[in-house]
Amino acid sequence: MSTSPTQQAVGQQAVGRPTAGRNPPGLPWSPLLALALAAFMGILTEALPAGVLPEMARDLSVGEPAMGQALTVYAIATGVSAIPVVVATAAWRRKRLLLLAVAAFAVANTITAVSSDYALTMVFRVVAGVAAAVVWAELVGYARRLAPPHLQGRAIAVTMAGIPLALSLGIPLGTFLGELFGWRLTFGLVALVSVALLGWILAAVPDAPGRRPEHREPVLRALRLPGVLAVLFVVAAYILAHNILYTYIAAFLDTYEMGASRDTVLLVFGIASLLSILITGALVDRRLRHLTIASTVLFAVAAVLLILLAVFPGTVIVYGAMVLWGLGWGGVSTLLQTAVNDVGGDRGQALLVTTWNSFMAGGGAAGGLLLDTLGPASFPWSVLALLVPVLLVVVAARAHGFPAERPGAS
Repeated sequence: MSTSPTQQAVGQQAVGRPTAGRNPPGLPWSPLLALALAAFMGILTEALPAGVLPEMARDLSVGEPAMGQALTVYAIATGVSAIPVVVATAAWRRKRLLLLAVAAFAVANTITAVSSDYALTMVFRVVAGVAAAVVWAELVGYARRLAPPHLQGRAIAVTMAGIPLALSLGIPLGTFLGELFGWRLTFGLVALVSVALLGWILAAVPDAPGRRPEHREPVLRALRLPGVLAVLFVVAAYILAHNILYTYIAAFLDTYEMGASRDTVLLVFGIASLLSILITGALVDRRLRHLTIASTVLFAVAAVLLILLAVFPGTVIVYGAMVLWGLGWGGVSTLLQTAVNDVGGDRGQALLVTTWNSFMAGGGAAGGLLLDTLGPASFPWSVLALLVPVLLVVVAARAHGFPAERPGAS
């Protein structure tokens, strides 16, 4: 994975590269785990409404499709602001920028917990979405600076472990607490965790300078680099498929009389996601292409199982599909973050944040449209239709995008 001289210098300042003759450095666990918690908070803040959607809709006096747009506006804010935020804050100290983003999570979740006004809630969902753009833009760069070149993929995997942990532990626990004590308490607890994270970042995460003007290049120019468009297409279609189904998973489960098992279903999905991230972290530096193909196939088979529910309804099929979906989904963030950084560096990362969140928003909007017109049974068909071209692109991008051997991984 190529880095600029400036990035290499920052990495040396941050973690202190050993001189020749010493043992190769390992991973700095405390700062990486703090970054993983920041990823956890970003996903938890974004996706928590999916687990308590009916309750939020009822208390804010709106329909479930309207409440589902709480995920949509968050993702739109992240996607639209990603590139402008990266450009505008390029010269800032990186630690200060990360602290501001986490503080914004704390404020936004506090307002959500106490607000009784739908419009006010949506405004602070936008604020949280902009904060997420900062977090996603910083995490991979930090992970790369903190790790030696041969462990950068693994460092990214550790940092991105916050995503499946949010899905496996945070969302099901939030759903359970929301049902037991109310969804407002859940958002209040998320705000408290954000405050605690501020202290951890202050204590453990090293600072790094911003980039000087002479070292900045136009972000959109990265689109010309070989492999960047292939990776971004996979990001767009995969994330769209995932969010069509995940945003309205409560409505889908209600169709098959499993709404009462929502927290258990999400827990099974999340545990499978966690297993996936462990496998991905161990193999990403050597098997990125194979893991991406496997991830797509697993999700596609899960969609087929959910389609079969219309003919063979049963809880076994639902849980089997959740396991396969989780195994496919858990490592996706690590795989795609690593792939785009291999071919596009920091500029590719900014494009990925925009693409990821724009199509995450598109998933919420498309899912709401499908819910109103064709019903929840249409979700797995849409997933399958999107994953077929994903698989074709990954298989075809053998030279650039998803090569058999990652550059610099040896």
